[in-house]
Amino acid sequence: MIETFFPRDPVARALTRTTMAFALSSGVFYTVSALYFTRVIGLTPTTVGLGLGIAGGAAVAASYGAGWLSDRTGAHRVQVWATALQGLAILAYVGARDVWSFTVVAVIALVARASQGTARQALLARWYTGADRVTVRARMRVVTNVFIGLGTTVAALALLIDTPLAYQAAMLSVGALLLLATIPIARLPRRVPDLAARMLADDDAAPSNDDPPGRRNTDSRHPLRDRTYVTSVALNSVVAMHFGLQTIGVPLWVATTDAPKAMVSALLVLNTILVASLQVRASRGTHDVRLAGVAVRRGGWLLAAACLVYAGAAYGNLAAACALLVIGAVLHSLAEILAEAGGWGMAFELADPRRAGAYQGLTQTGYALAAMLSPIAVTVLAIRHGTLGWIALAVLFAAAGTGAAALARQAASRPASARHPDPVTTAA
Repeated sequence: MIETFFPRDPVARALTRTTMAFALSSGVFYTVSALYFTRVIGLTPTTVGLGLGIAGGAAVAASYGAGWLSDRTGAHRVQVWATALQGLAILAYVGARDVWSFTVVAVIALVARASQGTARQALLARWYTGADRVTVRARMRVVTNVFIGLGTTVAALALLIDTPLAYQAAMLSVGALLLLATIPIARLPRRVPDLAARMLADDDAAPSNDDPPGRRNTDSRHPLRDRTYVTSVALNSVVAMHFGLQTIGVPLWVATTDAPKAMVSALLVLNTILVASLQVRASRGTHDVRLAGVAVRRGGWLLAAACLVYAGAAYGNLAAACALLVIGAVLHSLAEILAEAGGWGMAFELADPRRAGAYQGLTQTGYALAAMLSPIAVTVLAIRHGTLGWIALAVLFAAAGTGAAALARQAASRPASARHPDPVTTAA
């Protein structure tokens, strides 16, 4: 835990400090934003959903574009500017007065957030190698969960005061925290002199000695043409829909059972504790592609089991419903821990290192699509159709996890040079 929150490596330390401020702001935003949009700006819930849906679609495109930009200008620069832009956009919410201004600000905010996430992944992919990449990413996830929880607690003050001024102050604090989050990464090039060179140290960044005069070597494989990677992103994105299950499906489902509504908060606290305790340990070894696939498969099957347990909570009395929801949440949390660790390993190790930004951008695009579609899938299946819907989700998660493991096993049987051949050599 000491190394997680106070790492010695300067890059990890800068990323951790940025993550602390970013996650703290996220916790505050998640808590007050819905009430701010409806009670302060005066929008209807339907209008808020439509505006955020449009913004989410723009964020999907931005996730991939930010990877392309990271390969050419440096992931650390993209992360700084994207985080700063998001902070300014959140501050601009205070001036939003109608649906049009709200939607414009929402698009800018979510595009910047998606770009920041892609740039962070690209920075990790370029600076670290092997097990270090997954370990640092796992530690950042622990920091994220803990500080989102702290942000949620702090935001409770605004809910207690329950005035427009209190909600405006909370939104202003979110923007300020995001601007502060840019400082550690912005100062990093002075602390690590070779950072900028490492961010661009690939075939796309500099001409190769083997290239014809005046021609840059830009023929390294495009991620969309890498069938193995595209399939990996698709399968892991299906598994990643469990986040929508956790934030939308379970709270709505709790309301249909005999369990008290307060169980929603209890389950989220339980999830935070388990992730903080086990995420780093679960990530060990997942830099091996085959073991990463095994982790995703186990996560998929645990998600399937969690879905069936959640479904059973509708058939018991108060005590039985609470017990089944807790069991389901434990299975769900363990599944999240394993699936995330395995997904990171596959995303890092199956990528062509010459185009790290573009590949990580494709991964983030898949996760953005999952975030956009999962609320629809969860509400249509589990909430509308009950037990049959939960069974369908269980089958979906199990199938995606099993497919990811099979893909990883097949990819691990081929050397890296075969997965990503040198385009110049191939053309020759």
